[in-house]
Amino acid sequence: MSVSATTRPRREGEVEGRDYFFLSENEFRRWVDEGWFLEWAAYSGNLYGTPRRAVEQHLAAGRGVILEIELEGARQVLEQCPNALMIFIMPPSLAELERRLRGRKTESEQSIAIRLARAKEEMDAVQARAWPGRRQFDYVIVNDSVKRAGEELARAIERTKEEDEQANSR
Repeated sequence: MSVSATTRPRREGEVEGRDYFFLSENEFRRWVDEGWFLEWAAYSGNLYGTPRRAVEQHLAAGRGVILEIELEGARQVLEQCPNALMIFIMPPSLAELERRLRGRKTESEQSIAIRLARAKEEMDAVQARAWPGRRQFDYVIVNDSVKRAGEELARAIERTKEEDEQANSR
């Protein structure tokens, strides 16, 4: 799992370098300017990005890397890594997403509204197969149960590894 950088404030219990790299907006913009991100985007009033170096190191060592990103970031990743496995994980409904966000008790009303609006845009785009970029997602997983969604994610990754191994052995 990659560790993203963000400009949002740290939540209680979050650890620098484990949960996120917490940057000021100026630091984040400097990282963008210096090309340190594989992808980055504004989301819910904050900036988020995936540091490039760690991803490249894992891939060079033969390890897969999971990025937790939104559609703009996914488009950027596909531009640089056209063979990346793309999986969109979505909540079963906007009402359930709202219940989950409120249950965390970490979001303001404004943040919840922004996140719900963005989630609706993304879910609509993925379901209509109209998100930015020529290639669409390889899998769409509905996270109605963490256990079931996790199993489905593991199967999708394993299936892709097997297909890659078969293609490489030809």
